[in-house]
Amino acid sequence: MLFDGVMFTAGLVALYFGAEWLVRGAARLARTLGISAIVIGLTIVAFGTSAPELVVSTLAAARGQSGVAVGNIVGSNIVNIALILGLSAAVSTVRVQPGLITREMPIMIVAAIALVVLGVDGTLSRLDAMLLAAGFVAFLIYMLRLARRGVPTPALEAEFAEFEKAEGMVPPNGTRTLDILLIAGGLAALVIGAELLVRSSVSFARAAGVSELVIGLTIVAVGTSLPELATSVVAAVRNEADIAVGNVVGSNIFNVLGVLGIAPLVRPIAVDRSLYGMEMWVMIGLSVLLPLVCRVGHRLARVEGILFIVGYVIFVWALIVRNAA
Repeated sequence: MLFDGVMFTAGLVALYFGAEWLVRGAARLARTLGISAIVIGLTIVAFGTSAPELVVSTLAAARGQSGVAVGNIVGSNIVNIALILGLSAAVSTVRVQPGLITREMPIMIVAAIALVVLGVDGTLSRLDAMLLAAGFVAFLIYMLRLARRGVPTPALEAEFAEFEKAEGMVPPNGTRTLDILLIAGGLAALVIGAELLVRSSVSFARAAGVSELVIGLTIVAVGTSLPELATSVVAAVRNEADIAVGNVVGSNIFNVLGVLGIAPLVRPIAVDRSLYGMEMWVMIGLSVLLPLVCRVGHRLARVEGILFIVGYVIFVWALIVRNAA
């Protein structure tokens, strides 16, 4: 058990730094190629922080550990809204751009519903994966077209540029080789971290007498969401709220359309029917609740953030009670 704990901790560390290096290297390389800060923020930063979910779920799917593969995604989407945005708002009231509420959040809701519908037959097949992947490509094209049309305001562009500068994503001259090494090192760390996390998580589940699904919904989901946590809370502290919220919404979309658009291609994933008892509906409920709350004053206040955190604690407690029954 102690060895599993060491493996799990090492896996978390590798996943965190792997995502950090991948995002930083890719963002810096993109800047040297002339790509704008807003496009990098909407794509590389938002989706790069979901790289741990992608590698962990794909590896788990390849090994037939469907509980970890699906639980990680459903759990991560719940963690992103209830815990990460809750913590961000508790640190500082988070303002939300109206465009994010009317454009990206509805896509997040549709993605969550798509997962529920496609998984109702008990399997995410390769065909299901291709449908989700097609949706992800369409979303990516849509976001890039919006950026080219200047839909995000100059103020938002400046906010992303400031965030990327503070995070070391603006490259000094002559660092393209270093950026490529960062990307390669990040990918290697992600693979190693995923291997350690999946192995230790399955061992935890067996030792504790709980299902792999519960482990995937809780400790694996929180672990793979650490990059989103770091990005969103730091952005909230710096009063860069658009990045804090946009990172979570983009990550939730990527988790469903991107991760589950890839993982089942490796091997179809079984969807545990027990997810339809609570977890799927919690994911959809939070996805619908977020824009409704944000419409009031276009912000997420501290009290609302605290309520989200309390809701997450209740969710985990309900999981534990159900598993113990």
